[in-house]
Amino acid sequence: MAAVATQPLVDVRADFPVLQRTFDGKPVVFLDSAATAQKPVQVIDAMSAYYRTSNSNVHRGVYALAREATDLFEGARKRVAAFAGADPATTIFTGNASGAINLVAYSWGRTNLGPGDVVVVTHMEHHSNIVPWQLVCAERGARLRYLSTSETGELSLDELDEVLDGGSVKLVAVAHVSNVLGTLNPVEEIAARARTAGAVTLVDGAQAMPQMPVDIDRLGADFYAWTAHKALGPTGIGVLHGRRELLETMPPFIAGGHMISRVDLESSSWNELPWKFEAGTSPIAEAVGLGAAVDYLRAVGMDRVRAHERELTAYALERLAEVDDIRIFGPLDAERRGGVVSFAIDGIHAHDIAEICDREAVCIRAGHHCAQPLMRTLGVAATARASFHVYNSRDDVDALVSALQAARKVFEL
Repeated sequence: MAAVATQPLVDVRADFPVLQRTFDGKPVVFLDSAATAQKPVQVIDAMSAYYRTSNSNVHRGVYALAREATDLFEGARKRVAAFAGADPATTIFTGNASGAINLVAYSWGRTNLGPGDVVVVTHMEHHSNIVPWQLVCAERGARLRYLSTSETGELSLDELDEVLDGGSVKLVAVAHVSNVLGTLNPVEEIAARARTAGAVTLVDGAQAMPQMPVDIDRLGADFYAWTAHKALGPTGIGVLHGRRELLETMPPFIAGGHMISRVDLESSSWNELPWKFEAGTSPIAEAVGLGAAVDYLRAVGMDRVRAHERELTAYALERLAEVDDIRIFGPLDAERRGGVVSFAIDGIHAHDIAEICDREAVCIRAGHHCAQPLMRTLGVAATARASFHVYNSRDDVDALVSALQAARKVFEL
C-alpha cells in the first residue's frame, strides 16, 4: 500500500467546540463519527440564531416572523437538495434515516408488495434497513432474500443477477457504505440492474452522504435515505430523496396537520410533494442546522472530504496492522471503503478494548453496531470500530494504535 501524505488534507478541528475538551488532561480523540458526528460552530450558531431571532411555525402564518421562518426552513431544503443532486420537491424531511426507510417500507411496501414478491437486502445492512422490510413482508406475505457478503466484505453482482433473474424481486435495499465493514458498494450499478429487472432500489446513504460526493440523479436509485447527525448536522432530522412518479402514487405514511389539501368528514385529499409526507410541526431548527451543515461541507468541498477520508483510512489500515493479533474486517483497499474500520483483537472483548481506549480519551464504538446478522456472518459477537470525519487527523490514528497497544499489555498478550 502506498504511503499516505504527511500533512492533513483538511484542518478544521478548531471549528468543533467539543473537540477542545480534555479528560484527565488528555485531549479528546473522537473516532465514533459513524454513530454521530460532531457539530461545527457554524451549525450550532445557525440553530441558536433561529431560536433567538426567527422562531415561529412555518407555512401557516402570514406575519413577518412566520414568513421568515418559512424562508429559512424551505431555503434549507433547497440547499440540502442541491447538495445531494436532487429536486427540492422530492426531498422529504423525516426524523432520521430510519424514519425515511420506514416511510418507504410502509407507504410503498404496503401498496406494492404481495404474496410471492421478494425484497432483497444484504447481510451487511444496518438493522434500520432490515427490520422494516421484515415487518412489511410479514404483513403482506412477501419474502425477504439476503445477498451474501464475501470474505473481503463485498457483494457479488453475479449473485444479484441470479436473484433478479427469478422475476419476483420488487425491491433491492442496500447500504451505500457499510457502517461496519466500510465497504463502498456499487450502488449505481445495483440500481441499474434492478431497474432492468423491473425492481425498485432503496439506498441507505447514512454513511456515504457525510463523506463523499453523492449525486442522487446520477446514481439512479429510486429512494435514497440519509440522516443529518452523521453529516455534521443536528439529531432529529433525516432526509428521503425519492423518484417523483413513485412518491406521487404512494399514500401518506403519517397523517395529521400540514400534509393535507382538504379534510372532509369522511375523507381527505393530500398536499403536494414534499409536504404530503411531512405531517405535523416541522423540525424547523433542525432543518436550519442541516442547511448550515451542508453549507459547511460544500465550503470544504466534498471531493476534499472524500480524499481526506480515503487517506486517513489508508493510514489507519497501515497502522492498525502493526497491532499483534488484530483482525480487520472489510476491504483492505481504502479505495473500496469509506471512513470506517472495524476490528477485533484475539483474547480481548470489544467492550474491554473500548474501555481501555477511553482511559486515553480515545472514543471508539464497541458492540454489534446494529448489524447482528453481519456479526454472525463474521463469526464474532461484537467488534470495535473507529470511524473518521473531516476533523480527524493521523495523530488521532496514532493515539488509537497507542491505546490498543496498551490494551494488549493490560491483558498481557
